[in-house]
Amino acid sequence: MRIRTLAAAALGVAAAALSFAAAQAAGPLTFVQAGKLLADPASGKVESTKTVVLQDGKVVRIADGYVSEPGGVVVDLKDRFVLPGLIDSHVHLTGQQGPNSRLDEVTQSSADQAMVGAGYARKTLLAGFTTVADLGADNDAIFALRAGIKRGDVVGPRIIAAGSAVSIHGGHGDINGFSEEVMHVLRPESVCSGADDCRRAVREQVWRGADVIKITATGGVLSNTAAGLSQQFSDGELAAIVESAHRMGRRVTAHAHGVDGINAFLKAGGDSIEHGTYLDQESIALFKKNGAYLIPTLMAGDFVARIAASPGNFFTPAQTAKALEAGPKMLDMARRAHDGGVKIAFGTDSGVSAHGDNAYEFVLLTRAGLTPIEAIRTATVNAADHLGITAEVGSLAPGKAADLIAVAGDPLADVSVLQKVDRVIKGGVVVK
Repeated sequence: MRIRTLAAAALGVAAAALSFAAAQAAGPLTFVQAGKLLADPASGKVESTKTVVLQDGKVVRIADGYVSEPGGVVVDLKDRFVLPGLIDSHVHLTGQQGPNSRLDEVTQSSADQAMVGAGYARKTLLAGFTTVADLGADNDAIFALRAGIKRGDVVGPRIIAAGSAVSIHGGHGDINGFSEEVMHVLRPESVCSGADDCRRAVREQVWRGADVIKITATGGVLSNTAAGLSQQFSDGELAAIVESAHRMGRRVTAHAHGVDGINAFLKAGGDSIEHGTYLDQESIALFKKNGAYLIPTLMAGDFVARIAASPGNFFTPAQTAKALEAGPKMLDMARRAHDGGVKIAFGTDSGVSAHGDNAYEFVLLTRAGLTPIEAIRTATVNAADHLGITAEVGSLAPGKAADLIAVAGDPLADVSVLQKVDRVIKGGVVVK
């Protein structure tokens, strides 16, 4: 008994010593003094006169009143509305649509694209988006950018990256509209035909470093081919993709406009739909049955419709026709999905529209019938749940990432104020 008692005492002393050493090694405290605080958008509760205490990139506690300690760093936001850092579930950081977009595809190396992406990543972070999911890019470029941001070499949001999208040969994710020689050189390895080949494509993307699998279940607006917007993968291919991804611990999200592709993917067990332009009542029932998320990307629809109808249109004829067909339908689609009880996560498809303008999506979501707090939830708690990162981001609570933003107005009264974020903290570091 005496030996056990001495051993227990020794362990207690050792634990105390380790605790003291850890405390000594910990960085300084940061005290974010918030006039108004929406710590948990799920509750919608706004509190006044609070202090969010940060240390080593994490939230330590949320205190009543304006508190601080000697040696700590005080961030005075007493006249600001503070909320968690925002999450954009659909971006393309390594490029942006413009008159030279098609030329960029054949003149930029992977290294060039990574550097371009670094610039757009910074714009995105300064706009208040501390986490993004990049859903389609050159593998080498986006995985290098993801790693550079994680190391702290590059200023940008944390990235969940899909890398190259899994697509059928000749489909939306393939290379289209160039000479055959160029298309063969640029074609990504994630292009596949047949169930077994599509299993290979998924496994290779995971091997390359994909956090999530992105597929192009239907035709797309900006692929330079007159192949429509309907289902492109066969049902068997979709089932093989979803099964392979889930077996390797990856979620699958599908670019999908046509209702046949939307419903086929959801029936195959897919996790979420990007765009969803032509969804119907069966789609809504499948979303709810599966617990799947819709990422409406309303900014993409708004952008392509405006460009296609403008005198300075830089789209090809095939792109223009599809943009005029699909773009104007997306706002009503989101309204029907919301009214039907579909779970919605925030995503802009930025890279189609301009990086840094991401928060305009909030305005469009409210035009589709969401309340301001519902729109904010799409970019916080909903997006975190959709991406499987609720333990880290989406709300401000002890142990979670010290990601927060501040605005001058009240976004619950006017969600457009989120387009003017004037303070950004990511991982406890003030970046704006």
